[in-house]
Amino acid sequence: MTCVLRRSLLLLALGAVLAGCGEEGAASPGGGRIEVVATTTHLADIARNVAGDRAEVRGLLAANADPHEHEVRPSDVDALTDAAVVLRSGGDLDDWLAEAVQSAGSDARVTTVADSIGAEGDDPHWWQDPRNGAAAAAAIRDALTQADPEGAAAYRANSAAYVRKVQALDRAVAACMREVPAEQRKLVTTHDALGFYAERYGIEVVGAVIPSLSTRGQPSAGETAELVETIRRERVAAIFAESAVEPKVEEAIARESGAQVGRALYADTLGPAGSDGATYLGSIRANTLALVEGFSDGAASCSLPPA
Repeated sequence: MTCVLRRSLLLLALGAVLAGCGEEGAASPGGGRIEVVATTTHLADIARNVAGDRAEVRGLLAANADPHEHEVRPSDVDALTDAAVVLRSGGDLDDWLAEAVQSAGSDARVTTVADSIGAEGDDPHWWQDPRNGAAAAAAIRDALTQADPEGAAAYRANSAAYVRKVQALDRAVAACMREVPAEQRKLVTTHDALGFYAERYGIEVVGAVIPSLSTRGQPSAGETAELVETIRRERVAAIFAESAVEPKVEEAIARESGAQVGRALYADTLGPAGSDGATYLGSIRANTLALVEGFSDGAASCSLPPA
């Protein structure tokens, strides 16, 4: 019996047990507020800003957890049994959600935000462009309103206030990047997670340690050697590891190529509470400061609104 089959059977059995407690589980532990489940940390944070006090938002992924590597847990199934709204980021980033929803026997409507905002292509990291973050807030507003029509005015006001913050940050990030000469805006990261950000702000993606949209990929020795040569040829100033990984490979490539190692970026996950990337807005802000510093070797200045 394969590992995947064993896990599926376990989840089905767990779903049956939880279904036996249906009436008790249907009660809202949020004191009358609707229950909302979001897969990723970015999505959960945006949802909390839109929901305000009318909904209890639960994220399935913890800070610094890689969504590409997530395996469904009993706690995920448990959370989904009470959910009125389920928010999925989209793409292969959280395609494991379908298994958990089936095991929970949930009839909640699943909103796939990438589809709702019209994000095209295979890259699932849509939130790296703040314009998509603003569109996601609107999509979440609509999903919450459908589940809780009485809260429509609150969701509309919360969403509008949040979108204004996102738009202000977007304008400030664009201004910061203009302080860095275009020929210095050359990006190398752990994996191809910042394509949306790079396209939005005029950054050239030179390469990635893992040349894939998923961290599940593994570079060959030849690909790593080619990346080192590319970094040298393109005169890349800094390599940026991601907050959820140990940067040993990035450090080795930096030593070999002569580049620096920049401050870690928040790519697939937000940071823990108290960190500069604990929120969606905070992650965009922290990434921008790290990139401007790394691209310019500290020469460019950058002023951003507080997160």
